Amino acid sequence: MGRQAIIYNHGRKAGILQKTDENQYVFQYDADYLRDPGSDPISLSLPKQPQEFRSDKLFPFFFGLLSEGVNRGMQSRLLRIDENDHFSLLLATASDDVIGSVTIHAVNV
Repeated sequence: MGRQAIIYNHGRKAGILQKTDENQYVFQYDADYLRDPGSDPISLSLPKQPQEFRSDKLFPFFFGLLSEGVNRGMQSRLLRIDENDHFSLLLATASDDVIGSVTIHAVNV
């Protein structure tokens, strides 16, 4: 099953991001979010569609929400997360105080 996060756009559930046990990334929009003509895609690279998106790497949009350089190193040390564990860093740092309308909240299973 892997690890999951709920993706919110403007405080509204937009979809689920998952890192599978096979180290694949999957993003799928929430059905209610898709049905609402007033809801925007979370990114131009992830247009609203019912089919899931799959990638061997963290999607560039989500990667772009991570800190860079010295800040990422400092976050990694403080949170005790490997600097190259992008998914864990995303879950730990993108739930608030982010640039833009998208926030990410880990699903505790």
